[in-house]
Parts: sequence; structure tokens; C-alpha cells
Amino acid sequence: MTLNSMTGFARADGSHAGVRWYWEVKSVNGRGLDVRVRLPQGHDQLEPKVREAAAKRFVRGSLTINLSAQRDNSAIEVRINEHALAQVLRAVEEVRRLTGAPPPSADGLLALRGVLEVTEADGALDSDVAAAMLVSFDAALDALMAARADEGRRLTAVLSHHIDEIERLTRLVQASPSRTPDAIGARLADQVARLTTASPALDPARLHQEAILLATRSDVEEELQRLTAHVASARGLLSESAPAGRKLDFLAQEFNREANTLTSKAIDMDVSRSGLALKTIIDQLREQVQNIE
Repeated sequence: MTLNSMTGFARADGSHAGVRWYWEVKSVNGRGLDVRVRLPQGHDQLEPKVREAAAKRFVRGSLTINLSAQRDNSAIEVRINEHALAQVLRAVEEVRRLTGAPPPSADGLLALRGVLEVTEADGALDSDVAAAMLVSFDAALDALMAARADEGRRLTAVLSHHIDEIERLTRLVQASPSRTPDAIGARLADQVARLTTASPALDPARLHQEAILLATRSDVEEELQRLTAHVASARGLLSESAPAGRKLDFLAQEFNREANTLTSKAIDMDVSRSGLALKTIIDQLREQVQNIE
């Protein structure tokens, strides 16, 4: 099972009873589910069902839903306003009687305001058209789900690679020669020797105790254990069927906290370099996690 992305785009076209339309649905990152619906005038009755359908399919993401609709020419009615035409003809006859003007042409009469009326349906939806529109909207949501799933598969592979790299760097620190008892002992002895040489008045026994405390405070075993546990948790989340974006985001913060502590404790260059590399890859992980539903 792979995760779903929160980003995607889909379009679905439809037509019924002289009406043609298309839905466009765009999804981007969001902390929760935010649905914005834009419908033509007279189509407001669709909005509750549109929102309900989106909420059934998605948990997170900012969705923008647009519907564009247009009636075919067959939905346009042209008729003559007989009352207005009769008034015009009476006026024309009076003008001809007074001036002797020639009779008007038919196209001239029709061009007069109010004689020819062009009407279009008011845009209100009948139940059949509304039902057909909702069916095609379901198709648009299905296509958006597929787009988010495709992007999710790509992100899953990227996140899996980042987690593998975190595990590799964690093991690199675990296996660092600087963490062996012999290396720690040699480092402590060197620190005590340098301090007593620089200041003979210092108590060697006291310095030895302080050096041991310093070495204890700089030990990163707990951080390494927690990083290892977080790696296992992250891999478990990548295989979940339920949306895991919020959990992965929290886990990425935990990764970052342990890497920061490990880097601050490091007293060896190899461990310090690995800690910095961990922070870099964890930042990349956090950036990609923001796209996960």
C-alpha cells in the first residue's frame, strides 16, 4: 500500500438535455480539508452534494472545484413580439402617409428594438441535468483520487529513500571508532594530560572525574536508539492504508530533534559530519511529508 499525495488535477466533461459542462478539480496541500466551490448562476443546489462527495473521498488538502456550463443553440428561442410589431407598423403607415416614404424592409423592421426577442433558458437546473452533472462530478473526483495516488506512489519511493539514508547514517554513527571504549579512554587520558601539563596545580583526580562526566554528557547512544525506533515507525507508516501525513509530519519533527541533539553532543569530526548529513536528509524528508495526505 502506498500513501496519497494532496496535490493533483482532474477534469470531467458531460452533456445532457441541451446543456454541456465540464468540472475542473484542483488539489494542493492543506492542514485539513478545505473545499472551495465555484458554480454558475442558478446551480447553487449542487453545492451541498458536491461538498459531501468531496468529504467522502478526501481527508486533507485544499480543493478548488469549478463548474462551467453552457446551453446548446437549441436552448435559445427567437420570437416576434407581435404587439410591438403592430405598433411599429401603425407608426410606419402614418409616416408613409405624411411623407410618401417607401415601405420598410422586413430586416429593417426586425432590427427595431423590441420587435425581435431572443430568449435563453434562465439557467435553472432541472433534476435530470443536475443528476447528470453530479455523476460526471463523481468521475472528476475519481480521476483526482487516481492523480493523487499516482503522485503518492512517487512520494512514497522518495520518502523510503530518505528513511533508508537516515538509517544508514545512524548506523554509521553507531559504528564510529570514536565511540569504542578504547577511543573514549584515550581521549579522556589525553584531555587530562593536556590540562595537567598546562596547569600543574590542578588536581589530576578531579580532572579525571570531570572528563568522565563530559564524556557521559556527550554520549549519543540514546539518540541513536530513538533514531532507530523512528526509522521503524516511519516504515510502518509508509505501509499504512489510512492517511498518515500528520503522523509522518510529527515523526519528521522527532527525527530533527534527535539529529540536533546528536550534532550538539558530537566531540568527534566523523560523528559531527554524520549528524549534519542527518539534518540535511531529515529536512528533505520534512519537505516531502508536507505533500502527504
